[in-house]
Amino acid sequence: MTEGAIIQLPQWLKTPAGEYLLAWEQRHLDQAVVDLFGFHALQLGLPELDALRANRMPHRWLAVESPPAKGDEAAALVDVEGAPSQIEKRAITLHCHFDALPFDAVSLDLVVLPHSLELARDPHLTLREVERVLVPEGRVIILGFNPASLWGTRQRLGRMKRRLGLGTERDLFLPRAGEFIGYRRLRDWLRLLSFEVESGRFGCYIPPVTSAKWLARFNWMEGAGDRWWPPFGALYYIVAVKRVRGMRLVGLVRDELRVKAVTTPAKVAATQRCAELETHGDGH
Repeated sequence: MTEGAIIQLPQWLKTPAGEYLLAWEQRHLDQAVVDLFGFHALQLGLPELDALRANRMPHRWLAVESPPAKGDEAAALVDVEGAPSQIEKRAITLHCHFDALPFDAVSLDLVVLPHSLELARDPHLTLREVERVLVPEGRVIILGFNPASLWGTRQRLGRMKRRLGLGTERDLFLPRAGEFIGYRRLRDWLRLLSFEVESGRFGCYIPPVTSAKWLARFNWMEGAGDRWWPPFGALYYIVAVKRVRGMRLVGLVRDELRVKAVTTPAKVAATQRCAELETHGDGH
């Protein structure tokens, strides 16, 4: 692999560390999306990952920002998971900018952004666009690299060495493109757009090593990291729900609340009346 290729995300994902990352993300995304219901789901970016594989919504799209080169039909098909024994071809259905999605407002039930936000040309506009297309109570799932991790620390040191003219591209452990967004910072962005964080998780606590042999040796750190230092995983994902203030409750929920509002005061009044009668009765 050439020096320049190792810092590009598609090529980096074929390295042992990249395959380890994809396996972790695929496993946890399958758990996160399996019980999410609706009709329309969208994955933005990272076609090497099948984020909607375990979801059962009937209409699912995969969108990328960069269309395949002219005459390169094979580029429209990508490998899933990167495992040679489990290669599956997926068709890319949309080519669009993530901050200008070709969907009507309030039309999607689920949007998944696997590293798409940190690689977007404008993360704020991309997140606003996701909020626009989601239905009320729709969900967004965002995956990203954690700057406060061993992987993030090595990446910062590599960038510092390059700025000082003391290093090369190979000093960068992660892909060069994009700016990593901290977990708490992303939660603040979501809160400003009226999203409510439903769940979140960190993972990949192993050191930033490049060989499969050392990745296997440090695999014990996954269990230890979950227990002792969860905020320092190399990756995180967030599941957030779009809340809309002032929504009117309909159907059974509204009827149940109405019944409670009517019957509760009556029960209280009846109880107070019985207490008064008992008091007067004792007086006689």
